[in-house]
Amino acid sequence: MLFGLISDYMLILVRQALYPCLFECLLMMGQELTDLFSGPVVFAHNDLLSGNLMLNDEQDKLYIIDFEYGSYNYRGFDIGNHFNEYAGYECDYSLYPSKEEQYHFLRHYLQPEKPYEVSEKDLEDLYVEANTFRLASHLIWALWGLIQARMSPIDFDYLGYFFWRYNEYKKQKEKCFSLAQSHLSGSRTV
Repeated sequence: MLFGLISDYMLILVRQALYPCLFECLLMMGQELTDLFSGPVVFAHNDLLSGNLMLNDEQDKLYIIDFEYGSYNYRGFDIGNHFNEYAGYECDYSLYPSKEEQYHFLRHYLQPEKPYEVSEKDLEDLYVEANTFRLASHLIWALWGLIQARMSPIDFDYLGYFFWRYNEYKKQKEKCFSLAQSHLSGSRTV
């Protein structure tokens, strides 16, 4: 799950003598996220970017492909990661979905057959959960960028990608934690 992946990525970096002081810091930040919620663990795709979605217009069906990162993880992580992926490889976070767009997705996630029967409480709970776990997504993919910068033969600015994701984490951290704490103080059932 989430901490296993963070630990695995950090072990690779430590073995490569890269950024050893980052391990404790990032693990502590990830722990803060899961301490806020008791969201369910589900089988998660963990890499739900647009290239891993295929739409069959003739049958009006959406197919999810490429499960190489698939594993059990927190539901909020997978959804928060999906929303982060709207930014693309260029990390243009102006493309992050609005609350209304997220609600549309979340309604269909919770009740695909009757999306408008989802209660406002359930909708808001999942919205807050996903928008808090989006931070963990930034940490995971920032670490991935560091590893790839050192090991990948592909011509891509992995180090730049690390900084884009890590800087977005820092930019969103206070806002996301504030949203979660405010929500949890109003309802202790998330």
